[in-house]
Amino acid sequence: MSRLRVTPGYRRGRDRLYVSRRDGRTVAWYDKSTGRVNLLTGAGHEDILAALAPYLTGEVTIGPAPVPTPAELDRLSLPPDDDLAPNRPGEALHARLDEASESPDTRHRSPSSLSFPASPSSPWRIPPWRRGPGPGHVFRSAPRGLAAELAAQEAVGAALDALEGAGWRVLHAIPLPGAARIDHLAIGPAGVLTVRTVAGHGRRVRVDDPLVALGRGEARPHLRWARRDAERAASALATAVDPVLAVAGAHASHPLPVAADVRILGEADIARLAALGGVLKPADIEALYATARNRHTWHRA
Repeated sequence: MSRLRVTPGYRRGRDRLYVSRRDGRTVAWYDKSTGRVNLLTGAGHEDILAALAPYLTGEVTIGPAPVPTPAELDRLSLPPDDDLAPNRPGEALHARLDEASESPDTRHRSPSSLSFPASPSSPWRIPPWRRGPGPGHVFRSAPRGLAAELAAQEAVGAALDALEGAGWRVLHAIPLPGAARIDHLAIGPAGVLTVRTVAGHGRRVRVDDPLVALGRGEARPHLRWARRDAERAASALATAVDPVLAVAGAHASHPLPVAADVRILGEADIARLAALGGVLKPADIEALYATARNRHTWHRA
């Protein structure tokens, strides 16, 4: 039995396979887009290739990895189970929807009745209930509320990930004590942001601080929850954190309202964060990102 294990990951827009020892130390990674196996110290050349053999396709280049930054060194020493960087937007929702799709008690429904768009370029795995029927497959419906929430999480997550070219680092679905989660954390030149996601369902957004209502739906204290996310992140990271409420799919003809200390953005507005700066330097961003991706950091939040 191999003493090495292979773990999928996603880094700066690229799919990777990380090879690590049983103690969690990374010894190599395979970048699928470039077809390159980057070798580190800690394991033999032949052992690494044997572990990766089932996953290698086409021509493969093998060589030493680029010289890592201090933040990369911190990541490489982080056990994969404690690394939050591979988390997908709405990570917990994927499991709940997968369970619902496999439940024998779920009503059958045609796939055409589901109208939650999936981007073909999305780096995250498409769950069974969104793939469509295959040979011998019985298509079951997903709970609409969870499906809409996941679609919103993915839309906002993709918009945030697009900021990485402007020097931002992004994490998704950060678990907190007490089963709570921070939907997204963005660290960049404009500072540290917690981003709480709301599915707009094409309805108008109304704010009566701390309440937020969508159309004629029930008002909920989303602004209070967004502020609480920022406070817990600030406690965990020991730095200033600003709250953001991201509304995915809000009514296009109505401008989003303004709150005193919470940015309210649509997923299309997130790209404007790339133009902001003056708060954190690149070294500070990398240091905070290395701290934030460690699951144990959030035990004190």
